[in-house]
Amino acid sequence: MSMIRDLRAAVRPARRRDDSPYRTASAAPACANSAIVDCGVYRDGQRVRGHLTPGEAIAGVRDEGGFVWIGLHEPTEAEFAGIAQEFGLHPLAVEDAVHAHQRPKLERYDDTLFTVFKTVHYVEHAELTSTSEVVETGEVMCFTGPNFIVTVRHGGQGSLRALRHRLQEDQERLAKGPSAVLHAIADQVVDGYMAVAGAVQDDIDEVEIDVFSSGTNGKGAGGKGAAKGGDAGRIYQLKREVLEFKRAVSPLLRPMQLLSERPMRLVDSDIQKYFRDVADHLARVNEQVLSFDDLLNSILQANLAQAAVAQNEDMRKITAWAAIFAVPTMIAGIYGMNFTYMPELHWKYGYPAMMLVTVTICLGIHRGFKRNGWL
Repeated sequence: MSMIRDLRAAVRPARRRDDSPYRTASAAPACANSAIVDCGVYRDGQRVRGHLTPGEAIAGVRDEGGFVWIGLHEPTEAEFAGIAQEFGLHPLAVEDAVHAHQRPKLERYDDTLFTVFKTVHYVEHAELTSTSEVVETGEVMCFTGPNFIVTVRHGGQGSLRALRHRLQEDQERLAKGPSAVLHAIADQVVDGYMAVAGAVQDDIDEVEIDVFSSGTNGKGAGGKGAAKGGDAGRIYQLKREVLEFKRAVSPLLRPMQLLSERPMRLVDSDIQKYFRDVADHLARVNEQVLSFDDLLNSILQANLAQAAVAQNEDMRKITAWAAIFAVPTMIAGIYGMNFTYMPELHWKYGYPAMMLVTVTICLGIHRGFKRNGWL
């Protein structure tokens, strides 16, 4: 209790006097900076009316049943210490929840499930560039117990406020307990993956069209039309963003399989059936993200091949013109040797005849290169 008293003195010095070490963000103006976004008690699928502090909510659940749902946003160690102590949360899980930057996972600590989700948000942009941010990630950690669920959110997106309101309208589902909330969060996260995957697909299609149309627009792979499609930086940046997306999706496959297939005392059997649907959607998104990676590799290789073709075409043109100019250079070099006895050296029409021969040979070589596609 000394830790709770210290928390009350350090974090909420201006609040009214009571015996609870917690306050919700909406309970009083003095707690405007609280990490607690919302705190509610749910009994028989309905939320208990009134603004409750975490201490009051926990006491009510223990006395009258139901479960408590506490939502926090980027709490500090001091702000989370009281809640962690009240629910007996494992120190390792608490450390992960406070410091964030965790890999998606599912861990069990005694009677508590600790689940980490990576939230993904698509960043709108007018045009994809080599520095565009395509996906933005955040995190949602869930501590699920027999009569409580504590959600800890990191990042500026992935809010659970709308989800809470939707669940409160579905009393039958909410009556299933904390596992119903855990499923709803997982479902919302995976739905977000599907939406982002569709938007990323549009970006990849745009890059693909630019790359492959640049070589067929009549200007050649190295022409003006290839400048946009030939930007390998855009492709590489998109590949990096897809990799970030992949890090959010792929590690979550195993936790969703466990929640949907392995019987767990903390997960209602009816809710477990819904986890199968979430796991199926997640598997489809994972396949799509893996295909993005392969497709971007192919696009990047095609872009590099087009650049090589453009360089080869430039080198052929340079070589062809060098061969043409070699003829007059050779003739001029021969007649510039100042030998006394040279053919047609003193002939009246020697100069125009030699110029005519030079031009004729150059035109013949030019025609040959043109016929073979070098010019």
